[in-house]
Amino acid sequence: MEHASTQTPTRVVLCLPVEHGANGTQVLLGLKQRGFGAGRVVAPGGKIEPGESPEAAAVRELVEETSLVADIDSLLPAARVYFRFPANPAADMDCTIYLTSAFTGMAMPSAELAPEWHRVENLPLERMWDDSALWLGRILSGERFDALVRLAADNESVDGFSTVNWPGNGIPAADATEADFPDIT
Repeated sequence: MEHASTQTPTRVVLCLPVEHGANGTQVLLGLKQRGFGAGRVVAPGGKIEPGESPEAAAVRELVEETSLVADIDSLLPAARVYFRFPANPAADMDCTIYLTSAFTGMAMPSAELAPEWHRVENLPLERMWDDSALWLGRILSGERFDALVRLAADNESVDGFSTVNWPGNGIPAADATEADFPDIT
């Protein structure tokens, strides 16, 4: 993602376990316990370590934060979301989001996250970052895209959002650039 700042956005991943059962389709989110986003409901995830693939980071972060172990080969790329904080460019993030239905274990709390299963049709959006309402339901319904989220000066509310759909279900080889996105609304 091209960006006006000289800062390089932090590369992060999110890994969303999804289960289909008698109670409908549910996704695992969790109450963030500390650090960036503490007190909000978020998806399991975090920074990609040097030399680590996004897929390996997604599996590692999921087990560290929830005790669930995902099969790396089961990860389905769902979106790439480019978060831009014009008032604080050091907070910029390039996030790859994966879904998985192939995991083992029982979700357990960690120092980072208190996991919670939520029905897909009843997501806790009022307890999440404002931008979550713009992309989370869409990826859970099967859409695949790159998104640009521009945060307002308060570094919390959304000042602009735009998407570019993927040409198929696979993640595009090249990252999107700001020029790829239609006008941000």
